[in-house]
Parts: sequence; C-alpha cells; structure tokens
Amino acid sequence: MKYLTVKQVAEKWNISERSVRNYCKNGRIMGAVIKGKHWIIPDDVEKPKRKIRAGKLPNTILERLKLEKESKMPGGIYHKIQIELTYNSNHIEGSRLTHDQTRHIYETNTIGVKDSVINVDDIVETANHFRCIDYIIDMVNYPISESMIKQLHSLLKAGTSDSRKAWFAVGDYKKLENEVGGIKTTKPKDVEKEMRNLLKKYNRKKSKSFEEIIEFHYMFERIHPFQDGNGRVGRLIMFKECLKNNIVPFIIDDSLKEFYYRGLKEWKNERGHLLDTCLTAQDRFKLIMDYFGLNYK
Repeated sequence: MKYLTVKQVAEKWNISERSVRNYCKNGRIMGAVIKGKHWIIPDDVEKPKRKIRAGKLPNTILERLKLEKESKMPGGIYHKIQIELTYNSNHIEGSRLTHDQTRHIYETNTIGVKDSVINVDDIVETANHFRCIDYIIDMVNYPISESMIKQLHSLLKAGTSDSRKAWFAVGDYKKLENEVGGIKTTKPKDVEKEMRNLLKKYNRKKSKSFEEIIEFHYMFERIHPFQDGNGRVGRLIMFKECLKNNIVPFIIDDSLKEFYYRGLKEWKNERGHLLDTCLTAQDRFKLIMDYFGLNYK
C-alpha cells in the first residue's frame, strides 16, 4: 500500500496540515499510522465528512435532508418524512400497516405483530419505500428521465410477490393493459413513446412551477406506465421536483385521498380541484417545516 505525508494529503484535500493531523489524532482517517514522529496516510483514503456543529444546521429543507440523511440523524425532518411519506403513500394504495408499525420498521428494522395478520408485501414495500426516498434525495438535482423512473419502480417493487410473476415487469414498463378508477390508460405498446414525449416536453424548461409539477403528475398517472406502483412512484417524483425547484413539498394524507383522486379524474375539466388539494397538503407540510425551523417562500 502506498502512503502519503500529512503535507501531501493537505494539498490533495485542499485543507491545512493542522486539520489533517487533527483528523489522524481523532481516529477519523482509516489506516493512518505514526512512523517515527510523523503521520503517514494511505493514498486511497477519502476525506472525512465534516461533523455537524451546533447552531450550524442549514435552514433550507433540501440541504437539511441531505445532511440528516448523510449523518443518519434521528428525530429530524428526514426521519419524519421517511415515516410520513411512506405511510401515507402506501396507505393510499391499500397497505394495512399502521402508522406505528411503519415507524417501527423504519426505526428498528423489525416489526411487532400481535393478534393480526399482515401482508408480507406491505412490509417489503414499506422498507423499499424508505430506499426510494433516499434515492430521490440523492438524485434531486438531476432531470427526470426514463431510467430514473424505472429505477424508482425497481426499488419499490423489489422482493415483492409481484416480482415473482412472469407477466409483471419490475423496473420496466407494463406488459398488460390496466385501468385506474375505471379509466383506461395508455396501452403497453404506446407507453414508451408517450413517456418520452412527456419527459421531452417537461424537461424543456430548467425550472418548474408548482402547477407544472402537478400537471406532470396527472400526465404520468394518465399514462400509468407500470403494472402497479404508479401512484407511489408518481408522488415520489412530485416530492423530488418540489425539492429541486425550491417549492415546499407536500404529502397527500388519508384525509385528502378522495379529493386527490377526484382532482386527478377531473384535471382536464377543472384543474382547481387537484391544485387546491395539493396546496392544502402543502400548507400542512409548512407546519412541519416551521417546527424544524426551516425557511420557505
């Protein structure tokens, strides 16, 4: 293994030699050892992440989410979003897990069941949805693409009973026709073309308005590109796009479910129904941001 001196590492990381020595003394550089009177450091080691300092937390939601995700901070807004977005989005789609069970899975990676029967897919998709939220935070600054959307679907449905069905394409567009709420959706043979046209139109503008994000969601759900999981993938995309465009995100909870479905169904005739529902959910999310001391417009 090749080793570097403190001076060489300081130049490589663009920090002071004193900082490098402090990292070594505090055991924050893997493999660093003292040779004679001087520290030597493996040349392939990565620069340690900066520790969170009291009073130095960012006050914008995206930066706070990135920080709390990276540091695995419990009890913050990242923690809350993981539970609230996962519980509510899965619950809309018929998951029978309670809010407490969802929280327990997230916090302990276990689930306690007493005097009840739980669908294994509900548990698997809950754990998978946590990974989906991490994915959209990691990918937040990238434009939406087919590969990103398919990856979200793959993460959500991995290991479920659907993934063992020959006709169910996990991480790929549907093979069979499907309806949503009795409304016909795009035929499988046309999905790829319509998705590409939708993404091409949406990605023309660098920044998006609140209404443009909601319109994309409607068009995505109208195409219904996957055999199952379209609603959850679509709501994850909305959350991501709000973060990217510095718009307060939102979570559709059970009390707004019927208004949300009505809004999607009537979008072409009256946009106000879905927009008002999402604005109501956004107002509720602002209360969460207020609690955690985050700024918003």
